[in-house]
Amino acid sequence: MAQLTRNERHNALIILGVVGLAGAALGLAGRNDLLGYHGLLIVLFSAMVALPVIRALDAPEPTLDREDEYYDDPIRVGVILTMIWAVFGMFVGVWVAALLAWPELTFTDQAWASFGRLRPAHTTGVIFGFGGNALIATSFHVLQRTSRARLAGQVTPWFVLIGYNLFCLLAVTGYFLGITQSKEYAEPEWYADLWLVIVWVTYFVLYLRTLARRKEPHIYVANWYFLAFIVVVAILHIVNGLAVPISWGSAKSYTIYSGVQDAMTQWWYGHNAVAFFLTAGFLGMLYYYLPKRAERPIFSYRLSIISFWGITFMYMWAGSHHLHYTALPHWVQTLGMTFSVMLLVPSWASAGNALLTLNGAWHKVRDDATLRFMMIAAVFYGITTFEGSFLAIRAVNSLSHYTDWTIGHVHAGALGWVAMITFGSIYTFVPSLWGRERMYSNTLVEVHFWCALIGTLIYVFAMWNSGIIQGLMWRTYNDSGTLTYSFLESLVAMHPYYIARTLGGLLFFIGAVVGTYNIYMTIRGTTAPRAAAGDVPVGRPLAPGE
Repeated sequence: MAQLTRNERHNALIILGVVGLAGAALGLAGRNDLLGYHGLLIVLFSAMVALPVIRALDAPEPTLDREDEYYDDPIRVGVILTMIWAVFGMFVGVWVAALLAWPELTFTDQAWASFGRLRPAHTTGVIFGFGGNALIATSFHVLQRTSRARLAGQVTPWFVLIGYNLFCLLAVTGYFLGITQSKEYAEPEWYADLWLVIVWVTYFVLYLRTLARRKEPHIYVANWYFLAFIVVVAILHIVNGLAVPISWGSAKSYTIYSGVQDAMTQWWYGHNAVAFFLTAGFLGMLYYYLPKRAERPIFSYRLSIISFWGITFMYMWAGSHHLHYTALPHWVQTLGMTFSVMLLVPSWASAGNALLTLNGAWHKVRDDATLRFMMIAAVFYGITTFEGSFLAIRAVNSLSHYTDWTIGHVHAGALGWVAMITFGSIYTFVPSLWGRERMYSNTLVEVHFWCALIGTLIYVFAMWNSGIIQGLMWRTYNDSGTLTYSFLESLVAMHPYYIARTLGGLLFFIGAVVGTYNIYMTIRGTTAPRAAAGDVPVGRPLAPGE
């Protein structure tokens, strides 16, 4: 906060004051409703964030050359928040996996600890808490380095980062309290949705303002992916979240859609959240940090552009493949299936582009666990996108839908692709971000890598086996034309696979804890410092690995 001028600190306090007053108004309006808890949470959150700003009010003014340095303080905080959400979200994930294997582990009859509330808290904590903070932090880092320009504004990056985490906090605590819009993809209620719109539009404007002041005339392709992620997620969130609250003093609201229109809107949102939140943004990481770590130029820049436009156009039409054999018009189902199969081309173009970039650098992959994280991420990206196109085919979907095969597919992408590229990217730039020569322990990076890889393989193979067995048992008929197996018998057959899933998830969680400890020790400066840990001058070429 010492880098802010007095005027900027006053502006930050005004923003926090307005947010706090809005929280107080929500709390008073919903004092007889669950909304009151969130009003109080907003007030406490605003007060907690305001404390460091207040303490820095008398700090000396920043030097005049501030604009000649990259603005890395929000990125540092973003990395820390990323790892905190990773540990929280993955811990809850192991918890819910264990509950499926051993239901007797439910230690309380409190509603907040039920599977129905823990599961969306896990998915939100991992996808939006861990993944979202990683995307914000890396996009700020990549944007500045590829544009040779400082982030536009001093308060705005903090508003985006802290405001986004307030949304995540409202969402997760809302699930524990039982506040959702009751959609297929559990959504926080109307006031949290409105807040995210404000934060996300600010994020978009910040990105454009920074690009507009760039010293590098070319906009590197990683920024194309980050921009697509920001723009499309805003559209998805606004359209899917349209709802009317029953009153300003209630958390309850009603969606404006109904029936098959609601289903189509949800899966248009759901699949494109995968496309642009969990794919496009993380491809932005891949296209910057993998060549940087490998010290090799991207294999084909033209291929990366072709892949971008293919993904951006085709993904928007694919959501209806989740609604095969439903009341959705048959032609819409077929349209989604067709575009899903076509998506294999731009998706594999990106995966192949990444792997071919490693030509001449495979010895580094062998010796460098950080680069290995990113290589395995590209492999899993290729596997998962092939599987996604395959599962979209109507005949295959008739076997896989509603089974654990879908769970295995999702986690092959979430653990093998999203988490792996995130950890590889963070390990790449954390040392330089804090002015260290290297990570605290390369051995711990190796331990994290093998825990993550083995955990992912156990998890995914368990769910592949479980899902295919489920699908086959559910469609097996005897000679009299009735079902051979009851649902309970199929559930009993899943038990060993659920135990294996819990073990795989536990290994992945242990790896995340090891990685968090390694990053913490690096931040503390246990390794020899490279140089004074401060902002990097704008326009300075990055050293390898930076």
